[in-house]
Amino acid sequence: MLPPFSLLALCLASASSPVLAATAGSFADGGNTLVSAMMMFLGNEEKVYILDKAEGNPATVSGHPAWGSVWDIKTRQATVMDVKTNTFCSSGMHLPNGSYVTFGGNSAVGRGGAAGSTGVWDAEYQDFDGAKSIRVLNPCTSSDNFASAQCTWFDDPSVLSMQKKRWYSTAEPLADGSIVLIGGMVGGGYINRNTPDTTPVPEAAENSYEFYPSKGPATPLPFLYKTGGLNVYAHAFLLNSGKMLVQANVSTMIWDYNANTEVDLPDMPGNVVRVYPASGAVAMLPLTPANNYNPTILFCGGNDMPEPSWGNYSFPAINTWNYPASRDCHRLTPEPLDGSAPAYEADDDMLEGRSMGQFIILPDGKLLVVNGAVNGTAGYAVSTGETFSYGDMPFGMSLASGPVGTPALYDPNAPKGRRWSNAGLDKSPIARMYHSSAILLPDASVLIAGSNPNVDVNTSTTFPTEYRAEIFYPPYFGAKIRPTPSGVPKTIAYGGPSFDITIPASCYAGPSNAAAANTTVVLLRGGFTTHAMNMGQRYLQLNNTYTVNQDGSIVFHVSGAPTPNVFQPGPSLLFVTVNGIPSVGTMVVVGSGSMGTQPTAAPAQLPPNVLVDSAKGTADGASVKPGGGGGGGSGPGQTGSGRSLSTAAIIGGIVGAVALLGALAALGVCLMRRRRAARVPAAAQAGMMGGAGAGEYRGLRGSDASAFAPLHRATDSDAWNGSTANLMAGPYQGPYRDDAMEMRSQSSASASASGPPPPGQGQGYAYAHAPGASFDEYDPYGATSNPSLHHPPPPTNADGGQGYRY
Repeated sequence: MLPPFSLLALCLASASSPVLAATAGSFADGGNTLVSAMMMFLGNEEKVYILDKAEGNPATVSGHPAWGSVWDIKTRQATVMDVKTNTFCSSGMHLPNGSYVTFGGNSAVGRGGAAGSTGVWDAEYQDFDGAKSIRVLNPCTSSDNFASAQCTWFDDPSVLSMQKKRWYSTAEPLADGSIVLIGGMVGGGYINRNTPDTTPVPEAAENSYEFYPSKGPATPLPFLYKTGGLNVYAHAFLLNSGKMLVQANVSTMIWDYNANTEVDLPDMPGNVVRVYPASGAVAMLPLTPANNYNPTILFCGGNDMPEPSWGNYSFPAINTWNYPASRDCHRLTPEPLDGSAPAYEADDDMLEGRSMGQFIILPDGKLLVVNGAVNGTAGYAVSTGETFSYGDMPFGMSLASGPVGTPALYDPNAPKGRRWSNAGLDKSPIARMYHSSAILLPDASVLIAGSNPNVDVNTSTTFPTEYRAEIFYPPYFGAKIRPTPSGVPKTIAYGGPSFDITIPASCYAGPSNAAAANTTVVLLRGGFTTHAMNMGQRYLQLNNTYTVNQDGSIVFHVSGAPTPNVFQPGPSLLFVTVNGIPSVGTMVVVGSGSMGTQPTAAPAQLPPNVLVDSAKGTADGASVKPGGGGGGGSGPGQTGSGRSLSTAAIIGGIVGAVALLGALAALGVCLMRRRRAARVPAAAQAGMMGGAGAGEYRGLRGSDASAFAPLHRATDSDAWNGSTANLMAGPYQGPYRDDAMEMRSQSSASASASGPPPPGQGQGYAYAHAPGASFDEYDPYGATSNPSLHHPPPPTNADGGQGYRY
């Protein structure tokens, strides 16, 4: 245990950190993301990774427009990253070792969204068909060389690819760290059907599921046929039983993915659609000891348009921007502990209707909703069933209107009728419409970025391609001092021995007994964010008891995670929240860090609480109270008018502590390793798409106009052979594979003169996971996998694991 003075210094260091020089309830400038942030995930405590679709972004990499970048949390600056295949509307998830994977996307496209020059590659944008791609990233830190292969995207479908083309698919992690991939489109569109929809054939829908790593052939999923049309980006949540809740269209089921059996649950009340393109805000409520870690899902917003209004692959049948989004919220507990039948329960309506609203779970257990519009839906088009010309579209290609700039907070523990509030929260001046995203940062602020309801880059339309990022500061940023826990482990086991975390008296005010009773230790995983979803997002409060010491410090005795079904293995932030004020999150790994059955044990008996009635916190009471925000800040880039934190007021006259902090800071500077990340400068401005609808697609039928990929140009008809482009540049080797095969080498002919260099040798992705096979076979950063790919094994960390960087 650190001496009290050291703990005081740590607490003051946290309080005076630049991340706390913020105004509660306000927005701050987050810099430029270089690519429009359609997808994001938190890689570690330093970096957020961003993906866009292949389009004409001004920033370039390797001689073509970039559609990937990495954003530094400290500097708020982005650096471009090279991605080979088109990531448009992918899904994604973490792996147990801390790597991230994205799945699928669109075929190759060129300027204006036109089909790629060869169908599987485009000579101008230099993107490859991503419909089956599996891309893996090992998150790196500022001390790493981002130009090295170990820190770049592994994107080679000849080694890793899905069995089916999946655009707008869903990814949900399982208890063994594997991932189930659900549904998607083959060729894309507004919704996943033709009209009239009179055939049982799924048309351009991919109504199947498969696993990563693969566990066998892709299998039809009856639920996706039942929900046809409105079944992409389905909402999926692993349940405590090991089964899965799946919701799409207005239908709901519990799915046994091992046996592929379904149990129907009641339909969504009011026929409100929550999946894309209605895109409601959906999240699992916090899992706590008080609710026995039993999941309850909250569904809010979306759209209740009449069924015919949804239209078809090409466009909606109505002018959606005139149709109000839903305010409705309902809860569902899929597996009630009392044995009763699952039933939707009406919850408080949102403060305004939202389509494309997104829930971010905060460390204090509240849910923040950001982004979206009060009218319409996600998606874009050049016409609708009521507006036949792009020139008559009032908001360009956008199918929504009325951006909602003011966030709102939902308190799941508040009495019914009092759960929603936006008091003291500023309004963002930036419209966050289709293709916007948001993710929780380690300091418990929220990064918000993206918005691009356009087929290609367009900065002159009503809702333009957006590169500006914002950081939103929730009300707890009104506290001048935050908890600074010591003793946080790097790994969290399932059950087994407890561990101790200590907070000093200087980080809270009032009676120690009350502070101890009002402290939570939580695991919070932000997930992979895209299309108003955070796939994999979960909040788990760990069970704990506490010992209050005479000096006011408090030791928390904390249990591990309950089971892998409750909180799947992989990376997570750990927060300690005292009286509603969270610490800065620490990145930990839950579980073994490896794919496979996770070690579990019965939780050790926690010691009883030890109270000291005379013990008190030594912080000033005003310094540890959440603020309301609401006004705008005096800090750079802030948009509100509220009260900014004062570092001088925090430190006061504690000269000795200030001197110690100065010495610690100097030592930190001396020990800091030199940044070696290779940065690629942005090139000259690429061509922007004009407002005349250039590059319109031919729709599913010749009579339809659509901004989506032409289904008549599906890449099934494009053979990968000597006359087509290929992925073989730099470390990528081997011919592109369009179907899963046993791992073996193949040769290929030379590429055409218009394509990249000739291919080399490679291995296909084995669809049958051999019993006892190492996960290294499926992770290109693993110690034994494919050394010819120039992805060296990552260094072994102190806990003996590989692939994850602390």
